[in-house]
Amino acid sequence: MSLSIGIIGLPNVGKSTIFNALVQEQAAQVANYPFCTIEPNKSIVPVPDSRLEKLASLVNVGRKIHATIQFVDVAGLVKGASQGEGLGNQFLGHIRDVDAVLHVVRCFDDPNVVHINALPSPIEDIEIINTELALADYQQLEARIEKLSRQVKGDKNLIPVMEMARRLLEVLAAGNPLWGFEGRTDPAFQELNQELRFLTAKPVIFIGNVDEEGLVSESSFEAELREYASDKQVEYLTICARLEEDIIDFSPEERNEYLEISGIKQRGLDKILRKSYQMLGLISYFSFNEDEVRAWTIPDGWSAPQAAGQIHTDFERGFIKADVATFENFEEHGSWTALKSIGQLRSEGREYVVQDGDVIYYRFNL
Repeated sequence: MSLSIGIIGLPNVGKSTIFNALVQEQAAQVANYPFCTIEPNKSIVPVPDSRLEKLASLVNVGRKIHATIQFVDVAGLVKGASQGEGLGNQFLGHIRDVDAVLHVVRCFDDPNVVHINALPSPIEDIEIINTELALADYQQLEARIEKLSRQVKGDKNLIPVMEMARRLLEVLAAGNPLWGFEGRTDPAFQELNQELRFLTAKPVIFIGNVDEEGLVSESSFEAELREYASDKQVEYLTICARLEEDIIDFSPEERNEYLEISGIKQRGLDKILRKSYQMLGLISYFSFNEDEVRAWTIPDGWSAPQAAGQIHTDFERGFIKADVATFENFEEHGSWTALKSIGQLRSEGREYVVQDGDVIYYRFNL
């Protein structure tokens, strides 16, 4: 399954710099003025996974196909974006189709980098964006309620949807995002969200963009953001975008050495992907043949036939069974033959729930 993540924030908070660091190339223009980005920058990035590299070595194939993720860098939003300020309506439309959102918040002070305030204010910055997203959702929902009020007269089954729409309108009217709404599992909410693709219902990770000093000790800006994220129960990560962009052209060995010297255990892409997978409830499993090894991304809890359908719909329709080994067992013993000889190659049926790191060979018949 494809995964898409939008990058949002105020102008000049480091969105495009982070985008460049994530995709490991100078793909997005970076400049010290608002609306440097007009059209969204998009890039599909392979998901790093050392297990895939090891598996390719064990089965002796050269072609490795990683799971992928698309990043979408959206132009900086400003106060009034929902009313079209700064081309806001156009920019907001670019993130309706993403699965999750990285909300970049500036957590450093630099008089040479233009900001909307004299000093960065993480909470104020976040609330400006949240308000604009909520207002955009409010406008869509208001129009949907007007239509529902006519439709419900002839279809009483729409009453729960209408009632849910009115509840959500109250939440949005207060400027609150829907990712904190307690009724998200309600079928009426899910129906509305599928249709309207609420901006504020998307899972969010706050990205605190710090300077290099912020990697050594927590600044007051970062502390403010961390406490806010904890209070709102939103995921939070710290990244020094400038440093990570500086090492784009380094070799893997040079990059690892530089990160170690800088006290960074993981580069930004790895941290964001790991957190995104956790937040969205995703896992990876692996398949291989004589030509290639491949990583597949699926929701946690999927059955073997559902996971097989990611490879090809015929695999799901004609599913017979799945030969399964954990990656750890495969790494230890090195082949299907060795695993089978010691009874570690399992044969699983339609009810089997795929686990993260499973190595699977499907048997099917149409």
